[in-house]
Amino acid sequence: MTAAPHPTLRRLTKRREFVRAARGKRAGRTAFGMQAIASDHAEAGIGITVTKKVGTATERNRIRRRLRAAIRTCAAAFPLRHDFVLVGRREALTAPFGTLTGDIAALLDKLTAARPAGTDTAGHRKDRQ
Repeated sequence: MTAAPHPTLRRLTKRREFVRAARGKRAGRTAFGMQAIASDHAEAGIGITVTKKVGTATERNRIRRRLRAAIRTCAAAFPLRHDFVLVGRREALTAPFGTLTGDIAALLDKLTAARPAGTDTAGHRKDRQ
């Protein structure tokens, strides 16, 4: 039996790609935040960032490795033609791996869901005051 083809995820490497994603939708969980924006590229773009405020270089690298592994596990769930940036937090060091993958899937659904007509960016109805 052959394995299913692994979906390709494009890696975000340029600062302008990260800044562009920051202008899109945002949502968060305890271990990381996620930013998403539509893109012209055919495949999904993924970037990870962890600031120095989070901890030492060793801790930041461990957070990045854990988030990369969770992204690979959820690779098929990433919608095409979108760029995503995960902003790692200290809680990603101790969070169970299942929680990380579940949170990624939940945030993907939340950030890429179509808004109902007549709602603003926060999901509130426009006709209400």
